[in-house]
Amino acid sequence: KLRKDKGLTQAELAEKLNYSDKTISKWERGESTPDISVLVEMSDLFGVTLDYLVKSEKVEAAKVENNKEYKYNRRVISYISECVGWIVAIFAFIITTLIIGKTTFQWLYFVFALPVVLIIKLIFNTVWFNPRHNYLIISGLMWSILAAVQITFMYFGVNVALIYILGLAGQVVIVLWSFINKPKPKV
Repeated sequence: KLRKDKGLTQAELAEKLNYSDKTISKWERGESTPDISVLVEMSDLFGVTLDYLVKSEKVEAAKVENNKEYKYNRRVISYISECVGWIVAIFAFIITTLIIGKTTFQWLYFVFALPVVLIIKLIFNTVWFNPRHNYLIISGLMWSILAAVQITFMYFGVNVALIYILGLAGQVVIVLWSFINKPKPKV
């Protein structure tokens, strides 16, 4: 860009720097880089700082912008996937209600959809987002499974409220697990 802005061909720039035009071409394609002494000559020739030549500020800004776009797209994909869990529950509710003719146990689909949605959330969070949030998601998953079990047993007339004692023990394990630090790689 600087060469073109100055109105120079690769051959003309090569002549000014005492290099071949093929070398200039390699520099521009990023296949090789000029020596520091040549960079000093180029900064004088083009009237820019060495930092401007060495640091690719525009490339870094483009990478940051692309990263924001990817994060946005990933978040949308994650939300759509979570909605699919609820859509399947709605679909199952409608189909079984139409087949049976009345609503009896079909509302349990929604009770079991919550743990499924949390599993989907856990997978996407582990792969694309902040794994430190997994502890919250796992905690919610554990309590939603226990609630689903208790609600299911209540539907059949069995009271299993004591199952939440397992939840307390599980919550202690999750909290303790969150304090485990991963070793940092040695540089």
